[in-house]
Amino acid sequence: MIRDTIAKIDDSRRFGLLLLFVLQLTGCANMPDMFSLRAVDSFVADIAELIAGEEEAEIDEEELAELDKIEGLTLLWKASVGESLTAIFSPVADEESVYVADEDGHLFRFDAKTGERVWRIDTEKELSGGVGLGGGLVLVGTYEGEVLAYDEVGNSQWKAQVSSEILSAPQIDNDVVVVRAGDGRIFGLNALDGSRQWVYQGATPSLTVRSYAGALVTHGAVFAGFAGGKLVAMSLYNGNVGWEVAVSQPRGVTELERMTDITSLPVVDGQFICAVAYQGRVACFDMVDGGQIWVRDASSNAGLSMDDDYLYVSKENNTVMAYDKRSGAGVWRRGRLGSLKLSAPLMLGHNLVIANEQGYVIVLRSYDGAIIGRSGTDKSAISATPALIPNGFVVQTKEGGLYAFAAE
Repeated sequence: MIRDTIAKIDDSRRFGLLLLFVLQLTGCANMPDMFSLRAVDSFVADIAELIAGEEEAEIDEEELAELDKIEGLTLLWKASVGESLTAIFSPVADEESVYVADEDGHLFRFDAKTGERVWRIDTEKELSGGVGLGGGLVLVGTYEGEVLAYDEVGNSQWKAQVSSEILSAPQIDNDVVVVRAGDGRIFGLNALDGSRQWVYQGATPSLTVRSYAGALVTHGAVFAGFAGGKLVAMSLYNGNVGWEVAVSQPRGVTELERMTDITSLPVVDGQFICAVAYQGRVACFDMVDGGQIWVRDASSNAGLSMDDDYLYVSKENNTVMAYDKRSGAGVWRRGRLGSLKLSAPLMLGHNLVIANEQGYVIVLRSYDGAIIGRSGTDKSAISATPALIPNGFVVQTKEGGLYAFAAE
């Protein structure tokens, strides 16, 4: 009801009113139960959309009609888990299995080739982040800031506590579990028993975009983007900072205009590391010392992907952009994808897979952005990046649908 009322107010008054609502709701120490943290987060997300004008943008019928003519993808199998009304879960797979979680506290293992359910366990917790996989562990997080570790058979191994809710999948490498808490802290935990090894805490602006991005763990390092457009590299083993760079600088007068948070994972290839900021820029840096290679104006809260030649960014308002990885020159731009909200792209051979809020998956050719395949699911949003499986990819919808498609 509040949202509908705000939408009717003229633009100039709306901006001031929305800012007042945000500051009042996020600054109130004793909110009534109706304004739970998750309710406020959802409301703030609605506010961001209204300010950006996305509520007033439309996908025209001609665009949808053209998309409906695109050849469908081959569905390998489908399965069902519980709904995830607030949390965003990312399926994860190895050569044999797909692991999935839902908000009701269930953790699943499916056969990657057939979709047959191998096991289902009830964690007896309300889950908020997952799924992480590696070192024989399956990892999820809760709204209470608990990290839950299971083995691949579904047996509980350990539980650890961090500072606040966990909104992304814990990561594991070299016997270190890396967990990002909702307050921006990053924790390094011992994979054997969950004991804390280190913690990193950066400065946080007073107003930030709610981020479901965790941290990228690779090459013995942890890379993470933060509010204010900062990208930080730290040691996997002790959390010491190796370098810190600015992907984007805050611009504008108001706090809302100055938000330029990195709300997606960076990508690396062994030489380059690239990241994109909301209301900011996309930039690539030297992975070793953080030296800037190139930077371009861009805005994305979804994310990006990389191959040998190009960097691909899911930008706002129905657009995917390809940049030359070495120079930052624009290569192609693909719009008219039938949805204002896109997932980060997934590299699938020489193609890109994009999912959207209408429950569709779209395959683009990586060298020119041409659409070569499109299929629907259950018409509910797919927010997380599609995940690779041995013979294709899998997506999880907001309503709990799990769909596996063949590589085309």
